[in-house]
Amino acid sequence: MSEFELLIRDVRVVRPDTGTVEAGDIAVWQGRVARIGPEIDPTTAATVVEGGGRLAFPGAVDAHQHWGIYNPLEIDSESESRASAQGGVTTGVTYIRTGQYYLNKGGDYADFFPEVLAKSEGRAHVDYAFHVAPMQRSHIDELGTLVDEFGVTSFKIFMFYGSHGLHGRSQDQASFLMTPPGERYDIAHFEFVMRGLQRVRQERPELADRLSLSLHCETAEIMAAYTAMVEQESELSGLAAYSASRPPHSEGLAVTIASYLAHETGLPTINLLHLSSAKAVEAALTMANAFPHIDFRREVTLGHLLTDIDTAHPVGGKVNPPLRPRDDVEALWRHVLAGEVDWVVSDHACCRDEMKFGADRDDIFLAKSGFGGAEYLLPGLVSEGARRGLSYPEVARLLAWNPARRYGLVTKGTIAPGYDADIALVDPDAPWTVRAGESESTQEYTPFEGVTLDARVTDVFLRGHRIVEAGRVVGSPRGSYVRRN
Repeated sequence: MSEFELLIRDVRVVRPDTGTVEAGDIAVWQGRVARIGPEIDPTTAATVVEGGGRLAFPGAVDAHQHWGIYNPLEIDSESESRASAQGGVTTGVTYIRTGQYYLNKGGDYADFFPEVLAKSEGRAHVDYAFHVAPMQRSHIDELGTLVDEFGVTSFKIFMFYGSHGLHGRSQDQASFLMTPPGERYDIAHFEFVMRGLQRVRQERPELADRLSLSLHCETAEIMAAYTAMVEQESELSGLAAYSASRPPHSEGLAVTIASYLAHETGLPTINLLHLSSAKAVEAALTMANAFPHIDFRREVTLGHLLTDIDTAHPVGGKVNPPLRPRDDVEALWRHVLAGEVDWVVSDHACCRDEMKFGADRDDIFLAKSGFGGAEYLLPGLVSEGARRGLSYPEVARLLAWNPARRYGLVTKGTIAPGYDADIALVDPDAPWTVRAGESESTQEYTPFEGVTLDARVTDVFLRGHRIVEAGRVVGSPRGSYVRRN
């Protein structure tokens, strides 16, 4: 019997927890890293993989995905997890809620969430977990059950849903949200969600640090007014129009409101999602200084770092919050390099052509919001990060260590003895051009089309099993649902 199941030889191990890059070998036993060191005897392993000097990153923890938003969850769980694996992602944390899209039903999570688990079970090529959104009053009472029985530790609020449409025009929110008659999805509901989650934290002190609330910070009233103004003036089109219709100060105002509510309710674990602009990050940093007792975490997406309103597909790049002008992209990078961003995600929401575009394919306000991108997450951040002076350990912190620690993925996030052997081998000197047709996603286009990346993910291991070989997804689905309690 071999001492190890797998030995990955001759790699440069990127460790976010120690901030090091060290040449050596990685030995795996029972799905976990057993040993790291130079020249481990290959005869001690049942399988040996030659690393050829490539970088060994911890598998990315893509903490913001949307499986099942536009395609059936059981379909996305397979195809979009394959795309994730392509991008060096070994754990995807995806958002789920009641209402239109996803399962297209309302009701209690006691009935809803088991169906979510059943539809995704046995289909994913990467490990996965779910963030859950409390959409109605009864969901607040279910927070403790979601933690205890289903291992959900992270929750979400969409701050604009109560009075602004998902895709840019206001609509009948009651039918969209599928909430009970007489209930409102508004700031008061957000406050009560915060109070409810803080009670759950106080009742479970051993889990308190990994119980957190994430917020999509945009202000519905500002967006509704600006959308009407942009459409009436008709001076802008495409992504420029959509960015103007959801202006950056809408983000900043929502961040401020969310932060004060966190202070008022005593909920200290707050995640500010996909900050897209200089004003949004400025507001987030201002609130962190104003309320130092709140443990804010700040998230940015790869899309907002790699492309802008002028370089992305003029309609296919529609997303919430919008892609921004180049000045905002550069501002985000300054904050990343200053260590003021906690993690980078894909916000992967596969939206196929027939769903994405309206009857007028050039009308940005008829298009659906969201696009994929998990398949570019690790190579994209390694490539652009290297050009800007971002170190490899910092890339690993942004993509693996930080989100894993925040969201309770205690065996994920680094390459070290005792941790899951989730490993992505990366060639940092293998230039290639992004083409949608080469993606495992069912989405036929990408806003990243034509972008040149310098790094390529060649091989990926999930708990010691190879799921990507020579850049191609291999084998049957091995992903498991990760309980975080």
